[in-house]
Amino acid sequence: MSDAATTATETAILGGGCFWCVEAVYLTLRGVKSVRSGYAGGHTEHPSYEEVCTGRTGHAEVVAVVFDPLEISYADLLRIFFTAHNPTTLNRQGNDIGTQYRSVIFWTTETQKETAEAVLKEIEAADAWDAPLVTAIEPLTHFWPAEAKHEDYLARNPENAYCQAVVAPKVAKMRKLFARYQKDA
Repeated sequence: MSDAATTATETAILGGGCFWCVEAVYLTLRGVKSVRSGYAGGHTEHPSYEEVCTGRTGHAEVVAVVFDPLEISYADLLRIFFTAHNPTTLNRQGNDIGTQYRSVIFWTTETQKETAEAVLKEIEAADAWDAPLVTAIEPLTHFWPAEAKHEDYLARNPENAYCQAVVAPKVAKMRKLFARYQKDA
């Protein structure tokens, strides 16, 4: 029998605009085991991308980030989250407008809720942004996985104009800012 302790993973559910951007950022991080695009915070069961894009389902585009807390903490994932998108624009990220693009942290445990509240206060106190944060912190009621075509979107669609203009530059910026967390660093 091995002496190595088995580590339990945790899952963070984060909405920071288009899930293609958020997914691409987290896929580069050491300690992140998987990232799955999906929908949370709405009232429609098994929503489709097209339904969510109408803004009528109440869902946000989110990612489920499965991570090893011994390699990267939930708090550090949140610090990266607050840098990877603009948490001061209500229901908007750049040209993406609608409630599906809102800034939101869905917690699954009281510890996650407390950590999210503490990191939000830390970011506010640091005056990292020139406007008040609008990020919501809500309990997760259900995560609906997105369609398979949204998985690993940047890697599968590097020639896509949105990926070239928005996703790839964001990933490059985050690799530089958070070099110590990069898988290939």
